[in-house]
Amino acid sequence: MLIHPWDAAHDDAEWRAWLSTHDFGQLIAGGVGRDLPIVNPVHFAYDGDRTVLLHLARPNPVWPLLEEHPRALLAVIDEHTYIRSDWNTPADPPHGVPTSYYSSVQLECDVRLIDDAAEKAALLDRQLARFEPGSGRAAVSATEAPDKRLLPGIRGVELTVTGVRAKFKFGGNKQPADRSRIDAELARRDGPMDAGARARLAQRER
Repeated sequence: MLIHPWDAAHDDAEWRAWLSTHDFGQLIAGGVGRDLPIVNPVHFAYDGDRTVLLHLARPNPVWPLLEEHPRALLAVIDEHTYIRSDWNTPADPPHGVPTSYYSSVQLECDVRLIDDAAEKAALLDRQLARFEPGSGRAAVSATEAPDKRLLPGIRGVELTVTGVRAKFKFGGNKQPADRSRIDAELARRDGPMDAGARARLAQRER
């Protein structure tokens, strides 16, 4: 991922705060000597620091790749929207250059696979606390039905973040007046992702 200086995260606090509000991405594993990686869309729980927890079904084809090379990339993207050529280059609309605005955080990770039933139960409890607090779901049990019967159908994954590529592409190389004009155009269009892009644009202005 190309990251120009004006699109880079201001600091670690920026990407960590952004990632803490997200919980769905793509787990990408390459294995060793394979033609193409395997990409899994997946919910995850990030601890705000260097640990990510997730689980996948046992029949998932990703396991041999992670076993032979326990490294993976977790890619998360949001607030993506198209910036029209006439918005981006208003002085010369016939030859304007469009662009995209988006947030993208890619985590380079060491992988630890979890097969112990008690550890998997604890992992699921942490995910449930993230995704459905107060739902009344009982704690996951490694020894009692029905959880004991279901747990063998999944494997847990603990990711330890070893590197981060964070990009917030919101016209950082433009003048404030240009960004204000584009913000107004996004407000006028009001597409599905435009409000999120406007909020991130405003946050990056601070």
